[in-house]
Amino acid sequence: MTLEKLLTRMNYTLVQGGTDMEISDVVYDSRKVVPGCVFVCLIGSAVDSHKFAQDAADAGAAAVVISRDITVTGATVIKTDDTRKALAFLSAEYFGNPADTLTTIGITGTKGKTTTAMMIRSILEKGGIKTGVIGTLGIFIGDRHIRTNNTTPESYEIQQAMRQMIDEGCKCCVMEASSLGIKWHRTDGFIFDYGIFTNFSHDHIGGVEHPTMEDYRHCKSLLFRQCTTGIMNIDDPAYEAMLEDHTCRVETYGCDEKAQLRASGAELLSKPGYLGVRFRCSGTLEETIDVAIPGMFTVHNALAAIAVSLHMGVKPQQIFEGLDEVKVKGRVESVPVPGNYTLLIDYAHNAVSMENILTTLREYNPTRLITLFGAGGNRPRDRRFEMGEISGRLSDLSVVTEDNSRFEDVNDIIADIVTGLKKTDGKYITIPDRTDAIRYCIENARDGDIIVLAGKGHEDYQDKNGKKTHYDEREVIAEILSDKA
Repeated sequence: MTLEKLLTRMNYTLVQGGTDMEISDVVYDSRKVVPGCVFVCLIGSAVDSHKFAQDAADAGAAAVVISRDITVTGATVIKTDDTRKALAFLSAEYFGNPADTLTTIGITGTKGKTTTAMMIRSILEKGGIKTGVIGTLGIFIGDRHIRTNNTTPESYEIQQAMRQMIDEGCKCCVMEASSLGIKWHRTDGFIFDYGIFTNFSHDHIGGVEHPTMEDYRHCKSLLFRQCTTGIMNIDDPAYEAMLEDHTCRVETYGCDEKAQLRASGAELLSKPGYLGVRFRCSGTLEETIDVAIPGMFTVHNALAAIAVSLHMGVKPQQIFEGLDEVKVKGRVESVPVPGNYTLLIDYAHNAVSMENILTTLREYNPTRLITLFGAGGNRPRDRRFEMGEISGRLSDLSVVTEDNSRFEDVNDIIADIVTGLKKTDGKYITIPDRTDAIRYCIENARDGDIIVLAGKGHEDYQDKNGKKTHYDEREVIAEILSDKA
């Protein structure tokens, strides 16, 4: 592809050189420069890669894209106002504008993005629509899982993933559009077919993220200037503010009688191995829905998934099946066990997330709520005290163990957690080895117990003494159950 073709949808100034040349790749990491590529100089919170522009040219980059006045010899120089936006448009063009072929769904909100994305995927695949996902848990294409560092990866990785989705037969791409991903133009270069707003609350304020809540909200609202149809949670107080200067057609969901897709009569569902909710849909769908994810907050996530799925032509039965069987790896994920108890894996790894999940699980009135957890090493000690206190207050039994102790002694971390536990009347036991702790929970489970393994979630490693080793709790559980059988 020629540089001139790559620049088709960009506003730029040609500082030097020509554009009639073949380009081998689009690169934004100077360590990955290859002969004939375009090197895009990004300005990050810690590094401004303009300082590597000449190095890139010397390494064979055919062109350099800049936003600051610098001198570069031996390469074409393109100047633009924002190189992050430029990277998005260059990447989209380089990968053949895959969003033009896929149905694209962007999800923004403080909470619920991951769950909603996986609900949509579950429903659509029940309807025979192969669907890829880009988000917190990584990139999912069929049975393939690609790890990512950010909820919303850099624009090059997004466009590359969408092209791979097409190559592997996907018809739809669901993407978690984080506020920072939108702010840093990672989702630029195309228009989403559908944008979903889940909810808005305090998060990501300070440091290199958002300076104010207003900036945080504003960045999320930009999705609704970049989609054709906006599907909005009308119950959230930020609903109207999120539509500031929107350019999309608007649909609503929620419990409010004005919502186009409404939920009512929500109730908790509980049986061994299954915790979820049931509610009645009315409006654009008149049905009773069961969802295999616990907590009343699940209702809004499910409504969002239903609302967008109805646009994709899926049948009601496929919606029922998709939601009744949905699993989100590491998010209150139920693991099958032979006994009359429920075993869950969840990523909760701080006091706030632990309080949220344990409060939700208490609503199901278990015989006992047993929480297995540890705390990360080389992190603020206050977190450990807080986690211990939360678990002691909300759990019937806390099983304190290891979790990425890094360069600290796991027994020191456990001692800090116990300090928090002792502020409560909660029962606890300490078992430093996590596998032994899981085995203890399984071997001592009673009918009606809910056991939650907190902290690891979707992670498949343990970080100890500066070394990461493979550790997947699902595999550990399977081995323990096999030994027990």
